[in-house]
Amino acid sequence: MGLLSIGEEESKGNELTKEAFKELEEEPSLNFIGNVEGRDVFNGTTDVIVCDGFTGNGALKISESVLDAMFALLREELGRDLRGKAGSFLLLPAFKRFKRRVDPWEYGGAPLLGVSGVSIIGHGRSTGKAIKNAVRAAGECVTNKVIPHIREGIALSWPPAGLARPRVGG
Repeated sequence: MGLLSIGEEESKGNELTKEAFKELEEEPSLNFIGNVEGRDVFNGTTDVIVCDGFTGNGALKISESVLDAMFALLREELGRDLRGKAGSFLLLPAFKRFKRRVDPWEYGGAPLLGVSGVSIIGHGRSTGKAIKNAVRAAGECVTNKVIPHIREGIALSWPPAGLARPRVGG
């Protein structure tokens, strides 16, 4: 787990980030690697990046706009001449697979943790396809008992010695 900040050093970031760093560093079961930067969001440095909601929302919106710009530039370049058009025709199946992997509407949303039950947070601009997939994702969370698994995992690993254990159940 990494904490999104403006530098890798512990002293970087605003007061909230610095305080969060101290708290995360004190909990060995979290596998906290320290501060990570924007470049680490997609490079596989860590599986989980933590940040406040304002920063996270900004990071998501920037990511979406970069993806939109990449697709627009690629379309423009591939349509520029006959070779590009022929190449794009041959690569069409790969382009479709790639688009499905990065299309936020394919996922519909992300689970909101910390509530009692399944709640999927979708984008404010969600399409019908995104809403359908958010409902599908919520159903999969229920079928796969995601919330009970999270509760059990937390109960087994939290809290640190000396603090009361959380109540498991509804």
